Amino acid sequence: QYLYLLNFKPTNGESAFHSFTTTRNRYMSASSSSSTNLLTSEEANGGVTVLPGVEDKYGGVVTEISHPIDPSAFSALLRTSLSNWTLQGKKGVWIKLPRHLIGLAETAVKEGFWFHHAEKDYLMLVYWIPKDDNTLPFNASHRVSIAAFVINHKKEVLVVQEKTGRTKGKGIWKFPTGVVNEGEYIHDGSVREVKEETGVDTEFVQVLAFRQTHKTFFEKSNLFFVCMLKPLSFEINAQESEIEAAQWMPWEEYTKQPFVQNHELLRYMTDICSAKTNGDYEGFTTIPVSEHDQQGNLYFNSRDLLPRH
Repeated sequence: QYLYLLNFKPTNGESAFHSFTTTRNRYMSASSSSSTNLLTSEEANGGVTVLPGVEDKYGGVVTEISHPIDPSAFSALLRTSLSNWTLQGKKGVWIKLPRHLIGLAETAVKEGFWFHHAEKDYLMLVYWIPKDDNTLPFNASHRVSIAAFVINHKKEVLVVQEKTGRTKGKGIWKFPTGVVNEGEYIHDGSVREVKEETGVDTEFVQVLAFRQTHKTFFEKSNLFFVCMLKPLSFEINAQESEIEAAQWMPWEEYTKQPFVQNHELLRYMTDICSAKTNGDYEGFTTIPVSEHDQQGNLYFNSRDLLPRH
């Protein structure tokens, strides 16, 4: 899920808006030695050469550069396109540059674009045409992580010691934890992390609680979900690369660790997990739900509100 952050605005808007005649002449001159024919669209814009784009749902346009183009020709093409999109009343302009064309980013920045976000295969740049404050969505601001509370019929909890991180080499036993992958649901991520770290198969039961913190991973915020899982297997096969040791530990022994007793978050977590085990607390189960063309999962208290069928 994405929230976004965006602070920079172009300070010289006029640099992007030359007359159609000037920009078209500059483009035709600069493009004589470059392969731009696959990037342009004239018929749909009254004979004006512009970047092909797809309209988004918010009055903007998205264009993806897929073929090499001379930087000078790209600069002229950007100016012509921005002028044309301004006349059309467009607002936000998004340009997606694949990794092999990243050199064009400098040209786009000089024309007033700024970086919005990047993935391993592309860079996304953006421009805001209107003179008023932009309403573009911010870049992704949160990372999602989980802790897995797995307890068996003997009231033993599944715990690990890590080879890396803050608890490395301190003899501290903790719940399996990890980060939810892109496109992965919270409950699926918790099951996967337990399997990876301990080799134990589990079934998701509930989200018991979550915590939000800020300025954590590369200045991003974090949503940390405490999940309860039911063990489906009991043999442990610890992950060699990240886990020093794993075991089933009596619940009372886990809670008496000084690290747990002295850590406010962990004290709350043990109280919540104990209450859930005793039947005095209800967390959030999950059901699949659809909205328009999107499929997702809703987490809610199913004890007090039965799901619709």
